[in-house]
Amino acid sequence: MASVLLIEDDASVREGLELALRRQAHTVHTAESGELGLEKLRVFQPDIVVLDLMLPGIDGFETCRRIRSAGEVPIIMLTARSDDFDIVAGLEAGADDYVTKPIEPRVLDARIRAVLRRAVSEKPANDAVAGERHGGLVIDRAGLVVTKNGEPVSLTPTELKLLLELSRTPGQVYSRQQILSAVWDHDYLGDSRLVDACVQRLRAKIEDVPAKPEHVQTVRGFGYRFGRS
Repeated sequence: MASVLLIEDDASVREGLELALRRQAHTVHTAESGELGLEKLRVFQPDIVVLDLMLPGIDGFETCRRIRSAGEVPIIMLTARSDDFDIVAGLEAGADDYVTKPIEPRVLDARIRAVLRRAVSEKPANDAVAGERHGGLVIDRAGLVVTKNGEPVSLTPTELKLLLELSRTPGQVYSRQQILSAVWDHDYLGDSRLVDACVQRLRAKIEDVPAKPEHVQTVRGFGYRFGRS
């Protein structure tokens, strides 16, 4: 069971999703605007936020940015369109995943559970070495802590899972499809936008010069690899 904050201005959609999520044993708090959602976020401190992009007042993109600037709570965005610009903009604003309308409640529940698994599913192998050093970047797999030049790096569960997967075998090239399967636990039939947006956010946090990454490197035409230390 998870505590879910659902921010959706359409009353019929909001009430339908709230009922469906409660039937899946989630605790649900709702808000009909971004402003109210931000207030409830501070009060209830949910495990995950389900956020509509098309909101009155503060829109979903700005709401997403404000949520992300305040902490690392996972965010799934809802969009009425499969327009690439909306999806990419939402992911770049900090969303971990997205679902397009009309929404199938069972799909949303599956995405919620998949996102939340990322925070707890990473277990170190018996021979895992805590404090792997890659230049100024240190990855503690046992404690799930990442530091850069001695300072802690705040990562969302999705960003952390991506970093742990790529850094497990430095130098190995992973296709976007392989990364989708390993990190997101589902297959979007070639949807690489989730991977690319998450890589962009991760680079902004762990690279000295994100435009010239030393750790998460692009292999043009195929995917990504974690650079050798």
